[in-house]
Amino acid sequence: MAKSAKPENQLSVEEILEKYDRESTYRKNLGLWAWVVTFLGVSLTVFHLYTAWFGILQSQIQGAVHLGTALGLIFLLYPIKTGLHRKQTGVPWYDIILAFLAIFVCYYNVFEFEALLKRTSFGYTAMDIVVASLGVLLVLEATRRCVGLPIVVVAIVAIAYALWGNNLPLFSHRGFNWSVLSSDLYFKTDGIFGIPIRVSSTFIFLFLFFGVMLTKTGIGRYFNDLAFAMTGRFTGGPAKAAVAASALQGMITGSSVANTVGSGSFTIPMMKKTGYKPEFAAATEASASTGGQIMPPVMGAAAFIMAEYTGVPYSQIMIYAAIPAVLYFTGVFLGVHFESKKQGILGLPASELPRLKELLIKQGYLLLPLLMIIYTLLSGRTPIKAALIGIAVAFVVSFFSRETRFSVRSFIDALEQGARAALPVIAACACAGIIVGVVVLTGLGSKIAGGIIMLAGNVLILTLFYTMIACIILGMGLPTTANYVVTATVAAPALIALDVPAMAAHLFVFYFGIVADITPPVCLAAYAGAGIARANPFKTGVIATKLALAAFLIPYMFVYNPVLILVDSTPVTLFFALLSALVGMIGISSSAMGYFIRRTQVWERIVLFVGGVMLIEPHIISDVIGYCLVAFVLFVQSRRPQDAKKLVPSDTSVTL
Repeated sequence: MAKSAKPENQLSVEEILEKYDRESTYRKNLGLWAWVVTFLGVSLTVFHLYTAWFGILQSQIQGAVHLGTALGLIFLLYPIKTGLHRKQTGVPWYDIILAFLAIFVCYYNVFEFEALLKRTSFGYTAMDIVVASLGVLLVLEATRRCVGLPIVVVAIVAIAYALWGNNLPLFSHRGFNWSVLSSDLYFKTDGIFGIPIRVSSTFIFLFLFFGVMLTKTGIGRYFNDLAFAMTGRFTGGPAKAAVAASALQGMITGSSVANTVGSGSFTIPMMKKTGYKPEFAAATEASASTGGQIMPPVMGAAAFIMAEYTGVPYSQIMIYAAIPAVLYFTGVFLGVHFESKKQGILGLPASELPRLKELLIKQGYLLLPLLMIIYTLLSGRTPIKAALIGIAVAFVVSFFSRETRFSVRSFIDALEQGARAALPVIAACACAGIIVGVVVLTGLGSKIAGGIIMLAGNVLILTLFYTMIACIILGMGLPTTANYVVTATVAAPALIALDVPAMAAHLFVFYFGIVADITPPVCLAAYAGAGIARANPFKTGVIATKLALAAFLIPYMFVYNPVLILVDSTPVTLFFALLSALVGMIGISSSAMGYFIRRTQVWERIVLFVGGVMLIEPHIISDVIGYCLVAFVLFVQSRRPQDAKKLVPSDTSVTL
């Protein structure tokens, strides 16, 4: 009799990660091929360190080595079907063939580089077409294996549109035959080896390796301790600590699901122990972990591509994104606070919390790599140099503790893990390059942007709303990097056409592509958190959206008031913009959670929500109305008797 599937509430943390994070479904038993994987992984990381120090190669060559080695690793590590990743021993013969074929077709760009430049003008050979066709197909298959099917479906639809879209009534274009399309996508700089892979092969890989090096120093555990020391004793301490820890973790990582599982395995049981319902505990961790991708200095991989698209240095993007990122976590923090007050959940006893002073004195050195990379970026150095300095400082810092000190074996493992961490990002960038290549070749981007504006009737708020929905829908299936690449190509131009500043437009689509991870019906970060909490996945997603609802206000606010991203800002205008954002988030968050300073009645929730929405657009009349509505509910509730509530006993917790 076949074994029944293990119930989700009995799954281990590793199994939950594999269930909701396609990146984690790699082969566990490689046999002798483990040596080949180590060699390729170490070689790929060393190649990037070498070129970062001595000089980046020509973009087509750099990208070919980057993508070719990564594709080889993907076919060796990721099986044709996810269920086989634990069952297979060694690597099947067909995956070995695919791995070396992928390396060959990518390195073909290196060996034939000069000849291919000449053939761009005079026509490609039959061999070129065969290589290009194989390259496109292998990128699609590799992406399906380590990223997932949705982005591949989008890419296939894009290819089909390029081949046969000349028959469509609204979005018609001149048709392409396969030989022309495949060669353009594979050999020219608007396709697979376009901006996403160019950025991935320079900036992104180094920052991902920097994150691996920091993980090896034990900074993740330190961030958790730091967060609990700072917030654990206040009302709803464990939940607030989860938000603070995720904000800190987000400074060095870029995966919503991995962040949720990594931090949540510790914070979610702690929240449940304190009295939170499983769904709320899981939703808190998921919504906070999702925000990690917009937290400088790393901000996930897409921010580096944003620098290329906008022409704005990454150091500036990091500054522009800082206030929206802090406001996102503030919005989640407010949701946690209001729910905690409603449930009467206090903080943890001081005896159960680490001491902040001791953490800063004894382990404060763990922050040095992060501080150095921020300082280097702000001092005007390139992101490549900043990443190298951060990696070097992290390596030195690892020797401060016997537990984290690198040996030869552990350093080789770190080099290999750096390559493994980059594989899904590299595949997503290559596949996104196919989509962007089709958009550029067919002119689809301008047609879609024009369609969005026409649908919205040239009304900015409707254009923003439709763009938000498109970003969230795409984000349900596409990883953040690919989602941003697509929406920056087809949706951001619609906002820019309505005189939205380019940086605000790109941050808008970036922001909402990220929050798709907690927006039902497909909210993988929430589902992963629910797996740890043994909670209902869909309810967890709904609560996560409620927690982040106030944060949904922020992109609209910085579009209407770019002062929030420091565009044409002064200290006075920034102060009032932040005040409006904070009061607006308080209104919407308290409305969503059903608590302000007392439990809210239905009419109070409506008034608070309207008050928060009125503060989106910076206008004296709407601002005054918004402030007055929130103040009115505050006045009414302050005259109402205090709610009776159960309190989680704690002799040293603080009500805040």
